[in-house]
Amino acid sequence: MKVSDVKVFGVIGAGQMGAGIAQVAAANGYKVLLLDVSREVVEKAKGKIGAILQKQVDKGKMTAEARQSLLDNIQPTDDIKSFEAADIAVEAATENTEIKLKLFRAADEALRPGAILASNTSSISITKLAASTRRPEQVIGMHFMNPVPLMKLIEIVRGLQTGDETYETVKALSEKLGKVVITSNDEPGFIVNRMLIPFLNEACFALQEGLGSIEDIDTGAKLGLNHPMGPLELADLVGLDTLLFIADVLHKEFGDDKYRAATLLRNMVSAGWLGRKTGAGFYLYEGRDKTPNPRVH
Repeated sequence: MKVSDVKVFGVIGAGQMGAGIAQVAAANGYKVLLLDVSREVVEKAKGKIGAILQKQVDKGKMTAEARQSLLDNIQPTDDIKSFEAADIAVEAATENTEIKLKLFRAADEALRPGAILASNTSSISITKLAASTRRPEQVIGMHFMNPVPLMKLIEIVRGLQTGDETYETVKALSEKLGKVVITSNDEPGFIVNRMLIPFLNEACFALQEGLGSIEDIDTGAKLGLNHPMGPLELADLVGLDTLLFIADVLHKEFGDDKYRAATLLRNMVSAGWLGRKTGAGFYLYEGRDKTPNPRVH
């Protein structure tokens, strides 16, 4: 398959990442099938996209016609069988191996022969996902960054089975979406999270050991390292459950204690304080306002 053959873009999962991927694909003229467990979930996600775009319209950065055209390109669905019309499907479900394997098998069954099946996973083996399908040469990692509409990077991950044609098509497609591409071998954490997760985890250790306050640690990274966000604020955005999952994958696969998750991080996940998506993490969130969580130290 060539990039010019890609007309219909399937997205599995209508959460923050899936909705972002759908928005970017639709903005570039692709017809998007956005799938989740129910039409209600997908319609809600599409509504959030519409609300975000309306703000752009209100600021004069987008026309009302362009907003409506983008939304018209997104078709909600709760039936994986509708993916028979897709030329590429990107799985963007929660970072859980068994869930992803189940979805990959279902998508593989639904997609026509030759269609590409990609995963937005940030840590799970593409080789393992590919082995669960009947199209291993057409399976690839297509790791978007959060938030998808704003972040310019896509990390392409080649499994052992990924074919050259699949890689070249996905690379060209990523660039057509306006993204910059880097390519990683299929190793735990790939490139970005291999570097990022130990950094975020070390910030958790620094807080746990009383090295500094939440604000001190984040301000230190922003002004001392010239980072746009502090590590604890970024951890809240990523999701503390996702951060812990990837840290555990790195620790298990490499067997190196430098990837051992901080007890504070593990306790916060146990408490259900997962960051922005739950309204509480290292910070407490109310609308656009955030304040350091006084119970985390």
